[in-house]
Amino acid sequence: MAAFAACTAISLAHAADAPHHHGAAHHHTHTTTSAPKPSVSAGERITVIGTSHVPATLRPAGQTTYSASRESFAGHVGQSVADMVVTIPGVSFVAGNGPRDVVVSVRGSGDRQAYGMKNIQVLEDGFPMTQPDGTARSDLIDPHAYDGVDVFQGPASTMFGNYAINGAINFRTRRGADIHGLEVGSDFGSFGMVNNYATLGLSGRKYDLVIFGSDVRGNGFIANSGYQTSTENLRLRVNLTPSDRLIVKFVNNITDTHLPVRLSLAQYTTNPFQSGCADASHAAAGCATVSLLSNGSYGARVATSPQAAGLGRFDRRTVAGVRWEHDINASTTVRTQFTYDQRHIDQPTSPYAYTGPYDSYAASSEVTNTAHPGRMALNSSGGISFDDLDGLSNVYNVAPGGHARQGALTQSSWSHQWNAGLHFQEDLQFARAWHLVVGLGGTYSGLEAQETLLTNSASGSTRRLVAADRHFFNLAPEAALTYAPSRNWTLHTRVGTAYATPTTSNLFITPQGTYGNNTRLKSETSLGFDLGAEWHPSSTINIQATGFYEFYRNELVSQSAGVNTVGAYTFNAPASQHRGVEVGATWTPLPRALSGARVMLSYTYDNQIYTRYTEVLSNSTMSRALDRSGNSIPGVIPHFLNARLLYDQPSGPLQGLGGYAEVTWRGDYWLDNANLLKAPGYALLNLELHYDPPARFGWIRHLHGFFEIQNVANQTYIAGATNITDVLASNGHNAGAAVLATRTGSIYAGSPRAFYGGVKVRF
Repeated sequence: MAAFAACTAISLAHAADAPHHHGAAHHHTHTTTSAPKPSVSAGERITVIGTSHVPATLRPAGQTTYSASRESFAGHVGQSVADMVVTIPGVSFVAGNGPRDVVVSVRGSGDRQAYGMKNIQVLEDGFPMTQPDGTARSDLIDPHAYDGVDVFQGPASTMFGNYAINGAINFRTRRGADIHGLEVGSDFGSFGMVNNYATLGLSGRKYDLVIFGSDVRGNGFIANSGYQTSTENLRLRVNLTPSDRLIVKFVNNITDTHLPVRLSLAQYTTNPFQSGCADASHAAAGCATVSLLSNGSYGARVATSPQAAGLGRFDRRTVAGVRWEHDINASTTVRTQFTYDQRHIDQPTSPYAYTGPYDSYAASSEVTNTAHPGRMALNSSGGISFDDLDGLSNVYNVAPGGHARQGALTQSSWSHQWNAGLHFQEDLQFARAWHLVVGLGGTYSGLEAQETLLTNSASGSTRRLVAADRHFFNLAPEAALTYAPSRNWTLHTRVGTAYATPTTSNLFITPQGTYGNNTRLKSETSLGFDLGAEWHPSSTINIQATGFYEFYRNELVSQSAGVNTVGAYTFNAPASQHRGVEVGATWTPLPRALSGARVMLSYTYDNQIYTRYTEVLSNSTMSRALDRSGNSIPGVIPHFLNARLLYDQPSGPLQGLGGYAEVTWRGDYWLDNANLLKAPGYALLNLELHYDPPARFGWIRHLHGFFEIQNVANQTYIAGATNITDVLASNGHNAGAAVLATRTGSIYAGSPRAFYGGVKVRF
């Protein structure tokens, strides 16, 4: 049994450049263990990570890891990252602010966020896509560009540093060697969606190059949600010498989208897609509006529709990185990389427009070594890292008149955030079937910021300063034990820790949703226990299950005070617990009679509760402290299931014809801390049909086509809902669900029935 090495974010990319061995299965799950390769039938090959033919650095040692390969998403419409991760246990997603701004969660990490990917570290080919303030966005991701995605579950700050409170995700782009030419394709379908894309792949003895570009646009299915997004992605690997490699990475994305307003539950129930809402003075029932200052500065306000106000986002993101890998000898490698990342936003998303650049860079270096003390195998790694972000932010009132006309400046701030980290990990194979992993990581973080608040009136403007100068030091030890007694079984247990510091955006928004002082937030920390098993009872069945129990201190939780506020308020819950189960399975039920038929299943149960938290609510006459201990943390989807029945014809005149029927189910979940109002769950049915002509058909083999129907039953469902703030009634108690159902700024509806098709040709 081959030993597998410890890794960090940098060494993940080394594996991304190495050959991958994908089987016919659309999705594989595994823990980071190195069991012997099971026997397989002619109709299916199972990918096993950690065997001698696959580089060991593909996975962090000892950590629960699930993956999805290109086969599970490449032949479909692929509108967003949601299409890539839907089959992965432990991963959920909700709608963010825009067509591809999907909030991806690992074990519920970002379920309660309004945008972006929080509480996880996001990488692409090993290069960081999370900025030093913990912000990552999925707008950059067009699934057509990728070979696969790996999700590392649970507390992971030992190896991934700050903000890896729930784990990490590494997206792997395609290799030029797998393309050998040019691929050009178009997807099209309902609501005016058109995505034109191209991939160029070249390779030689000393280099591998892949260049991807796409332009997608559509009208959206909610009023005021038309969009256009362009993406460019490049990765170049050059073998400079037999022991030196250079990897260059470049990603650029421009997102230009109109944006609807998030609804209350009552508005959603009445008018989920905001039909007939363009004119606020003659709007239909259930329409959402924003309240704009009539003169853009102070005084009276006027209710305005999102269309009339011109709400939207125009954001640009550019990431450029370079990595040098040097083999000191056959057992020791040094990897050093530098990444520059600029995020520039222009977001009139509410009565306020947020603008500004966020420039950052990240540098890191690590050493990995393999040794053989006695008859054992020891894989060691250690590294240092530093990242830094400078942000300049201005917030303006949105004035009436359309096109997000800029009113008076209401807030201006600058921020500087940095993280300096150090880590090591030891992976010892002390017996044929046993691995012991221990590690320790630490980060010293600094956050300096100053906010200038401006209050405008007829007599002039006043200014108030709020400053923050915070420093944090966090440590994250971990230990894991894996046992592979036979080719059919792998067992693993892990104790991991993690941390996440507050960010500038958390420090200046009060419980009322106004700008002010919230600068005393603490770092959140977690201690998590995993116990799992992977079972291959035969070559046609693969099952993995993991149970987790995680203890949080000072968990950072956010909630909205309404659509007309400046943002979500963030607080520390002193103590909370996350516990659940992840299950993934693939099955070929009739390998001889129907070898092309497969079943895939992923299921996540995620139960998160406050164990110690008292919330203070106020009304016009009083304040009350209300105990939330024992309540479910709002925004967390407790049940998340995906099941697919797939078939691909392996031979005969219909070879290459295939498709699947898919059911996705989401349980209902709480929207408020008092657990009074729930977002209803839903179940969707999707159907897909595709054709990949076999090689014997000559030039026709270079074509690929598909057709799919999403939401076949045309269900109306909630695609994303942010937490809402409870209301203190005049009697000093929580207001009921009927009152909370009118609280705005929470809900986006999901897509009604939609039809999509596409064609791709390879030259």
